[in-house]
Amino acid sequence: MDISVLGPLEIRIDGNFIVPSAGKPRQLLALLALRAGRLVQVPTLMEEAWGARIPRSAQTTLQTYVLQLRRRIAAALPAGTPQTAKEVLATRLGGYQLTGAVHDSDLRTFHRLTAEGSAALDAGDAHRAADALGRALRLWRGPALADVPVGPVLETEILGMDEARTRAMELRVEADLRLGRHAEILSELRMLTARHPMHENFSAQLMVAYYRSGHTWRALETYQRLRGALVGELGVEPSRRVQRLHQLVLGGSPEPAHPELPEFALEVAR
Repeated sequence: MDISVLGPLEIRIDGNFIVPSAGKPRQLLALLALRAGRLVQVPTLMEEAWGARIPRSAQTTLQTYVLQLRRRIAAALPAGTPQTAKEVLATRLGGYQLTGAVHDSDLRTFHRLTAEGSAALDAGDAHRAADALGRALRLWRGPALADVPVGPVLETEILGMDEARTRAMELRVEADLRLGRHAEILSELRMLTARHPMHENFSAQLMVAYYRSGHTWRALETYQRLRGALVGELGVEPSRRVQRLHQLVLGGSPEPAHPELPEFALEVAR
């Protein structure tokens, strides 16, 4: 079984596409796929499908959706396989479980590559980190589960995936900064700070990239824009480490290394 969730939902068995076109069965299959190998309890499936307004017929309707999914699985299974659709999408005490062996999962690969990149960065190998993190981010084909109706349970799952993607972006940009690629990533960082105006790390990384590229005034402008967003929306000042980075840029310090600064800003200029 191949599972792809970092974009439109794609699930294949022996190369055969099994995702239904109907919204709710697609929604439930997405949740079962995200938790492949684990029990998903009936109340969780019902909450995802109907939210707080679960109809009296929910149990019967859920069983109908499972039957529809099993039919698609049965049609996709290769001839002669010992497994049945009921074994691939198994009924368990209190719920259902997708048990088919997962040959490939873009989400699992993303997490593995992100962990490799983070470890490489910690070890001081920026080249290996940038490569692993770049490969992880290229697995994304759009928003997670882009073509799936989303209920409260999937919404939480997607939030976690999006946060992991943002963290991978931070780490990859940090690796690029350590490799001296500040000029190459300016446009990407401008886009990221526009999308995330209160994200301190992206703004600090953009400050570093501008400063190293000889655009001190743009680095200072980035700080003021971040400060305006934080004060205006939350009533708080930027963190001490970002304020310290601002002071170093403001003073034009050639030796700005400081333990209070974030990892990506240990060197502002070279």
